[in-house]
Amino acid sequence: MRILAIGSEKSHVNWANQDAALTAESKRVWRLYKQGILREIYFTPDQSEAILMLECADERRARRVLASLPLVKRGLISFEIRVLAPYTGYERLFAAGAK
Repeated sequence: MRILAIGSEKSHVNWANQDAALTAESKRVWRLYKQGILREIYFTPDQSEAILMLECADERRARRVLASLPLVKRGLISFEIRVLAPYTGYERLFAAGAK
């Protein structure tokens, strides 16, 4: 199941003091990528949000994965989760009488 996770930083964070946390985050993200759980990761242009595409059995598993991230554990970021379903609109092309 594909899960879209949108991470936002907490307003109180001074990122200049977070080198160790950011390094730990990079290591954890790399492990998740190698395991096939984290499929893609992006930042918005202003880098205020991280966009993650996860492959998990369900939303509960995705929440556990995100909770394992060092920046989440330290309360520096939080995630909004959206479960994605395959697009089914192509079926219209093959329906009886489709032009």
